[in-house]
Amino acid sequence: MPTNDMIVGLDIGTSKVTCAIAEYDDRGELEIIGIGTALSSGLRRGVVINIEATLRSVVDAIEAAEQMAGREVKRVVSGVAGSHIEGLNSRGVVAVTGKGREIAAEDVDRVIEAARAVSIPMDREILHVIPRSFVIDDQSGIKNPLDMIGVRLEVEVHIITGSVTAAQNLVKCVNRAGFEIQQVVFSSIAAAESVLSQDEKDLGVIVLDIGGGTTNVLVYRDGAPYHSFVLPVGGSQVTGDLSIMLKTSTDSAEQIKREAGCAYMPLVEEGEPVIVPGVGGRPPIQCTRSQVCEVIQPRMTEIFKMVRDRLDRQRLLDRIAGGLVLTGGGANLPGVVELGQDMFNLGARIGQPGRHGGLVDAYQNPEYATAVGLVLYNHRLGQADANAPKERKPGFTKGLRRWMKHFF
Repeated sequence: MPTNDMIVGLDIGTSKVTCAIAEYDDRGELEIIGIGTALSSGLRRGVVINIEATLRSVVDAIEAAEQMAGREVKRVVSGVAGSHIEGLNSRGVVAVTGKGREIAAEDVDRVIEAARAVSIPMDREILHVIPRSFVIDDQSGIKNPLDMIGVRLEVEVHIITGSVTAAQNLVKCVNRAGFEIQQVVFSSIAAAESVLSQDEKDLGVIVLDIGGGTTNVLVYRDGAPYHSFVLPVGGSQVTGDLSIMLKTSTDSAEQIKREAGCAYMPLVEEGEPVIVPGVGGRPPIQCTRSQVCEVIQPRMTEIFKMVRDRLDRQRLLDRIAGGLVLTGGGANLPGVVELGQDMFNLGARIGQPGRHGGLVDAYQNPEYATAVGLVLYNHRLGQADANAPKERKPGFTKGLRRWMKHFF
């Protein structure tokens, strides 16, 4: 099957690499036909620190997905995360130059380029420039200015930047593994694509993607990304705390976290036993599930507090009516929804990918939200390009049509 009939999402995380393969069926609908995972040991807090180890994990994950799908992968859409990711808002202004002051695609492209002209350090690059809304002659809140009449066109955009070297190392790993990267996408944008409804985006929602080494935060307001950042803490810190407090290996602590862990003490029954494997030939010991929760809850509370404090400084929490959506592997920890509701004083839910055909039972898990979201993100941008009038390519798709189709 030609590779252009297939989209492959590759989520390279701190604790594991996940690959999702999708293809188009006879009706032109996208189906997820393969999911593959592999343990990751070459990253720390979302950044590559060992190219060879990361390369092996990428190959293992893609091969597992290939075997499930019965397809050969050549090109991938890769997610990028890490504490080097930063978001900022910008504004661009241009004069409308078209005939009769009618706003054309070229005007939209120019105003987005004007907003893009921000000063960033030489070691950083722009990953995304996302239009949030347009203003025509002081009339604000316009989502699609095309063909409207005006003299002055403004745009408010959200810009996501990242480290040049971090992105280059990621691309190098994938290329050395024998695959081509067709696009690099901020992981939270991808995760939001697979777990959020349009109503939540319009009302204002916080996406909290809790990974192994990082916690990615993306805030939507009025249908588009408004604020984003990454914290260098995640599920591996919880595992490390358990390993120290229970005096057991990291692998055993991870297993205890998955099987007996809870982040909210009121959900734990008194006296539930937990067996802790010994280290170095020592016999196992027994503790209770409440003791495990006493280790997990403070760390998860700390992570949520860090997120809340950042959002408080931006005065964003009062404007979030769509609540909190928790995704990533950390969202599988029992009690995170209840703890999140207490910490943010918002409604909360687990965000898992919707039904997109194919192996529904295999991918409907928060752990796969980013990989599936990368597929959906590329698919929808491809639809936007296909729907753009030929005489307006590529400028039109570079500007308004791609983003309007995708975010509004």
